Order: sequence, then structure tokens, then C-alpha cells
Amino acid sequence: MEIKDVKTIGVLGCGLMGSGIAQIAAAAGFKTIVWEFKQEFLDKSLGGLKKQLERNANKGKITAEEKDKTIANLHGTTNLEDLKDCDVIIEAIIEDLKIKNDLFGQLDKLCPPHTVFASNTSSLTITEIAAATQRPDRFCGLHFFNPVPAMKLVEVVKAVRTSEETFRTAFELGKALGKTPIAAKDNSGFVVNFLLVPYLLGAIRALENGVASMEDIDKGMVLGCGHPVGPLTLLDFIGIDTVYRVAGIMSQEYGDAMYSCPPLLRKMFLAGFYGKKSGKGFYDYSAGMPIPNKDLTNFIK
Repeated sequence: MEIKDVKTIGVLGCGLMGSGIAQIAAAAGFKTIVWEFKQEFLDKSLGGLKKQLERNANKGKITAEEKDKTIANLHGTTNLEDLKDCDVIIEAIIEDLKIKNDLFGQLDKLCPPHTVFASNTSSLTITEIAAATQRPDRFCGLHFFNPVPAMKLVEVVKAVRTSEETFRTAFELGKALGKTPIAAKDNSGFVVNFLLVPYLLGAIRALENGVASMEDIDKGMVLGCGHPVGPLTLLDFIGIDTVYRVAGIMSQEYGDAMYSCPPLLRKMFLAGFYGKKSGKGFYDYSAGMPIPNKDLTNFIK
């Protein structure tokens, strides 16, 4: 299949990443069918997406015509069978191999042979996800970054059995969605997280060991390295729960201490301090302006 043959895109999951992928696919002119397992989640996510498009139109970031076109191309469903005629299906659900394999196993039986499957996984390998299907040659990685509409990069991952045709189609699809694609091999973390995760975990260890305060660790990396935000702020934005799971997967994959989970990260995960999404992470967002989370004081030297 070539990029000109792609007319309909399915998206598995309508969370932060899935709704962003659905938005850019619909904005690019593709009929986009986004699946969620509960109607209430689907309604909430699509409702929020449409409100954001309205705000963007009101602020002049997009035209009214672009807003209307994007909304017209968006279709939500809780029925997996509604994705059976998609040309490409991009999965963006929780980093749980069993759940991903179960969904792709079902879709493999529903979809025609030409349908390309892709995963937005940030830490699992494409090979182990594709193992649940009979089409490993038509399976690849398309790893987007948060927030999807704003971030320009997409990692296009070619697994051992991904065909050259599938890889080329995915690479061109990345361009069609307004992104700059880069090629990555099928190793856990691909390019960006392979380098980013040890950096983020190192920042947590620095905080645990009393190297500096939260604010100064963040300020040091912003002013000293030119990063747009500091690592602890970035952790809150990505989600402590997400980083906890990703670190666990990458630590198991590589057996390297630099991917091992710091005790503070585990305690924050268990306490429900997931970052901005929960109102508290390294910083407390309840008052509007973020301040250091005082509940972490006892865990920091």
C-alpha cells in the first residue's frame, strides 16, 4: 500500500496521545475513527477536543473552515468492528503488552490484508506487539510526542519483519500528518526515550540525594543547557505513572542500572502523585501557580 491509498485512519485510545493523533489525522483530511472501550471516556475526550478546536478558531490559530473540516472527519466508537475498513490503525493505549496484543489480535481478524497496524508505544518493542497478529510485515511503530498537535517529531520504527513498503508508507504518512519523521530501529525507547529516560531518572536521583532543590534542578537545566523546561517539570507533564511504567519496561529490556526506578518515583506512583493530570507530582498545581509538592519533603534528603 502507498500513501495515496490511505483514506481512513483508525486510532485506538482517546486519551491524551490518542486524541492528539486523531486530531492531526482529521485535520490532515483523513476520515478518522477513534475507539475507546467506554462511551463516557470517548464523550469526554472528543468533547474536550472539539472545545479546543473552537478555542483555536476563536484565537485565529486555525480558520473556521479548518475547524469544521477537522470535526467533520472525526468519528468516535466503542465498537472495535467499526475499524475494520481502516487503511491504517494507530494504537495509543496504556503501556500494557497484554492489552495491546489482545486488541491487535482481534483487529487482525477483522481488517482486510492491506491494513497497516502501527503502535505509538514509547517503550515496548514493535516485534512483541506485532506477534499477536498474522501481519508482522504490515506492522510498524509511529511514536508521536506530547502534545501531539504541537510537537513536530514522529519516530517511524521498522521492526525485524516490517516490510520496506510498510515502512515507506508510514514514513510518508508522518509527513502527511504535518510531522517530521525520523527512522528508528526496534529497540525499547527508540531514539528519544533511549536518551531521555535516563536523564529524567537522573534528575529524580539528584533530588533524592539532596544535590539541589526542585526549583534549582529545573532552573539549572533550563538556563545551563537551554532546555525549554526542567526535568522535574517535564516529568509532571509526561505523567509520573507513564514514566514509572516506561522505566520498568526499559530496565527489564536492557538490565542497565541507568533505567532502574528510583525509590522516590515508585513512592510517587503508589501515592497517586501523577503530575499535572492528578494535580500533584513534583509540583503542586492546586493553587494555579505550581509550587513544590510539600508531601514529598520526607522522601528528600
